[in-house]
Amino acid sequence: METPNYRYSFVVPSTSAQVHDAITRITEWWTVNTDGSTKQAGDEFTVQFGDVHLTRQRITESLPGKRIVWSVTESHLPWLKDLEEWKGTEMVFAIEPTEAGTRLTFTHIGLTSSVECFDQCEKGWDFFIGTSLFKLITTGTGQPDTTGRTHLDVIGHVHPKNA
Repeated sequence: METPNYRYSFVVPSTSAQVHDAITRITEWWTVNTDGSTKQAGDEFTVQFGDVHLTRQRITESLPGKRIVWSVTESHLPWLKDLEEWKGTEMVFAIEPTEAGTRLTFTHIGLTSSVECFDQCEKGWDFFIGTSLFKLITTGTGQPDTTGRTHLDVIGHVHPKNA
């Protein structure tokens, strides 16, 4: 039996365009340690959490007010046996108007209960999607990770941050 992918959904009293815009402002809800562009299909960006989590995503789909898809092209998750556990996974933001506003359904395809990071990653997404992104959309202020980081030129090659 196949295990389901991680999923989180909520409804906000906002327009589909407002929800779409908030998702693209990653430094305001996921992590301030983001490099690259996060707005449209074809854009690539890297996110980092301290010295322990670094992934590179490519936006493969961006339909304003409807859907955003990020494909993980590289990952470095050193607390796992498989450092590249997220590589090849996809993060899908489905945006749908409702009578009460807009429903956002986030699915991390490939993040299932059968992978090593599931419990820890589930807690992370519950916070960053369910709390931080929700607050950004509803109050204008999210709670992104602000942990300091080292400078990584290439995934997995850590260099001291330039002063």
